[in-house]
Amino acid sequence: MKGKNKTMPRYLTVLGASVLLFGSLAWGADDQTDVDKRLDASAKVLTEIMGTPDKAIPDKVMRDAKCIAVIPSMVKIAVGFGGSHGKGVATCRTESGAWSAPAPITLTGGSWGLQLGGQAVDVVMVVMNDQGMQHLLASKFKLGADASAAAGPVGRDAGADTDWKMKAEVLTYSRARGVFAGIDLNGAALTQDKDETRLLYGKFVPFSEILDGKVQPDQGSNQFLEAVRRYSGQSREHGEVTTPSGNAQSANQ
Repeated sequence: MKGKNKTMPRYLTVLGASVLLFGSLAWGADDQTDVDKRLDASAKVLTEIMGTPDKAIPDKVMRDAKCIAVIPSMVKIAVGFGGSHGKGVATCRTESGAWSAPAPITLTGGSWGLQLGGQAVDVVMVVMNDQGMQHLLASKFKLGADASAAAGPVGRDAGADTDWKMKAEVLTYSRARGVFAGIDLNGAALTQDKDETRLLYGKFVPFSEILDGKVQPDQGSNQFLEAVRRYSGQSREHGEVTTPSGNAQSANQ
């Protein structure tokens, strides 16, 4: 009996450690799945918004974009007055002209959330110049304070008006209840999501390294990056055309 009593606690200790280990792995798997889902949701948001050219982000804005960030389903939070919070991904053009691997981001906003009735909204931000891009590479900045921001123009005709390009480093958009429009996000803070960066790349990688193109995107990023390339005109610039399925192929084929 004495030997049995000594063995049982040891057995339970091993069993408990195993439960904690597998529980931890399962939790990590769920988080990784959430990252992949957010990438897919960001691709879907961009595709749906750009699917109606007369009511979408103008082609010229997308062609001139230095960086594009998408936050699907941003929601109002109960911290402070009218606060909003959402997670998404951002990508920037590298020196070669290609789009970088996606960097997980967090956007925390202010009282503008009340204007949207408190429902979940999709947010798209388009960085238009090098100065705005440098703010984004810093991994933390506040719209309207560190970087000038303005509600972006919508539709084909809006692309002809270049006044917005002279005024804002970042153009901001939202979609709620199927309605897509420019939105004033001044006061919102954008930061790198360090936890999801670790989950996506297996370790922490600085924002600047990801968005400078020093990190290879994983397969889970393909759908999002394909959508960005398609609507930014990069495929056409590199002699490619977009097939009905959304895949790019050589124009000579």
